[in-house]
Amino acid sequence: MNARLPDSYTSLISIVNPNSKPQTHDNNNTKLVFPLLGSIRLTHQLRMGINSVAIYLLSIIFASFSILDASNNGNGPRFSQENPIKRSDFPPGFLFGAATAAYQVEGAYLEDGKSISNWDEFCHSKGCGENGENGDIADNHYHLYMKDIEMMHSLGLKAYRFSISWSRILPRGRFGEVNPLGIMFYNKIIDNLILKGIEPFVTIHHEDFPQELEDRYGSWLDPQMQDDFVHFAETCFKSFGDRVKYWVTINEPNLVTEMGYEKGTYPPNHCSQPFGNCLSGNSDIEPLLVMHNMLLAHGKAAKIYHEQFQLKQGGLTGLVAHCFMYEPFTNTELDREAAKRALIFNIGWSFDPPIFGDYPQEMHEYHGNGLPKFSPEEKEFMKNSIDFIGINHYSAIYAKDCTNSTCLESSNRVIKGFLEITAERDGVLIGDPTSMPRFFVVPRGMKEIVDYVKNRYNNTPMFITENGYSSPNVENVSVEEILNDYKRIEFHQAYLASLAESIRNGADVRGYFLWSLMDNYEWTYGYNVRFGLHYVDRKTFDRIPKLSAKWYQNFLKNNTFIDLTPITTPESVLQQADI
Repeated sequence: MNARLPDSYTSLISIVNPNSKPQTHDNNNTKLVFPLLGSIRLTHQLRMGINSVAIYLLSIIFASFSILDASNNGNGPRFSQENPIKRSDFPPGFLFGAATAAYQVEGAYLEDGKSISNWDEFCHSKGCGENGENGDIADNHYHLYMKDIEMMHSLGLKAYRFSISWSRILPRGRFGEVNPLGIMFYNKIIDNLILKGIEPFVTIHHEDFPQELEDRYGSWLDPQMQDDFVHFAETCFKSFGDRVKYWVTINEPNLVTEMGYEKGTYPPNHCSQPFGNCLSGNSDIEPLLVMHNMLLAHGKAAKIYHEQFQLKQGGLTGLVAHCFMYEPFTNTELDREAAKRALIFNIGWSFDPPIFGDYPQEMHEYHGNGLPKFSPEEKEFMKNSIDFIGINHYSAIYAKDCTNSTCLESSNRVIKGFLEITAERDGVLIGDPTSMPRFFVVPRGMKEIVDYVKNRYNNTPMFITENGYSSPNVENVSVEEILNDYKRIEFHQAYLASLAESIRNGADVRGYFLWSLMDNYEWTYGYNVRFGLHYVDRKTFDRIPKLSAKWYQNFLKNNTFIDLTPITTPESVLQQADI
């Protein structure tokens, strides 16, 4: 592969020294072009005469070599700035933003009246992330939200997708009072976003809820959870709806069922063999019950919003699903059908009920009486209960039929649709790996999933509510390598280009939210899986913009050229000089 920085980088050299020539470095026949790094401010420690200046200059150059050499092994630039995707390739009113979720960024897990959530309990008892990491402090957003909003403003975001902590607003659910300090916190976020010209795009439920609801009746396994969710949603509509125009009722119910009740890796840690080794649960039955309750909770909350709030407040409600694009493992009819079935058992399972009023026919055929049923009244209020579809898309993956071939025992089951997913075919991965086991870089998947949703649901308005890249795990990765995230820029350029093509072909997509605004607590993966535009120092909680933040800022300004000179930190420069 011939990797090369954009030609316009070298023009920076002539600004610093008109007589200089680009410096080049050959490594395995890969030519990289390095500019000098602009004007230099010497620190007090380096003002020690000409020799120190020379060492300082060399240290910067060596740091640049180090960063970009390392980037060839995972972060290096393979894109060019010739004909890049631009803001003007999207409709004028298109919402570009970034996203976070309460448990992943807020922290302050017991402050100002908040109660213990299901994730607090799970991580304290089971241990989450590397070395038992948890979200007790997370990114300390609860105390740093004003700085974070200023950070969003400087990026040029037009929208910010965030979630509301259920246990911060209703610490005991419907069994207790509304927490005024929780209401105050989100009022301050919403008001300050609007002051900065940023549209609040609010998710009511994103994984976390008061642990008391689990202890009392088993949370989503019991229909009572529908009533608790409706009470929570109505509280949000009353408290924030005069300013919030975009509501997501529930984030990724299909992923909640898989991780919490099939595999048991998320709370409440329910599963059965062969999916996992949990103390309780039934992986073949519980996911269906949980999904049914979550969908009905959505439908009831949407009904209240549409009947009691929408006319006055003028907002929209939607549901978000985790949306892989499934491609056939082989070109056989069986695998082509398996890919279609995978889409139905995930996308159709999530969106058919709130749009058509019932589960897909294929799920009825496979599950029979095991599939929960909607009553005639429920079908009526479920149908057309969403104003928009939220698509969380990260990757495409292969689907392999299990009805006539050998599969893992956990795949060859009706709950999975008798299919197996895999990322490898004939020894070749479907795309470049990331730090997430099932996420690979497959830009075509964006267009394919949007086109699928467009065609299946009569082009109902869509938002890409999450799309992001996490660098492959590397031992002893340096801060400089994290900050110089060329691969993240390449990822978003490619996925946005794929999305733009779908929009040109008529898909009614109205916004794109990059995951994530900053590195955060990535559930059971802890803090070493990083999706953010900003690096968060775990000791100081400083937010340090990565190169991708600079790219996104310029993209949103529709700049055609973006200076992506490598970032070197003062610490790294001093360390090189000491050597």
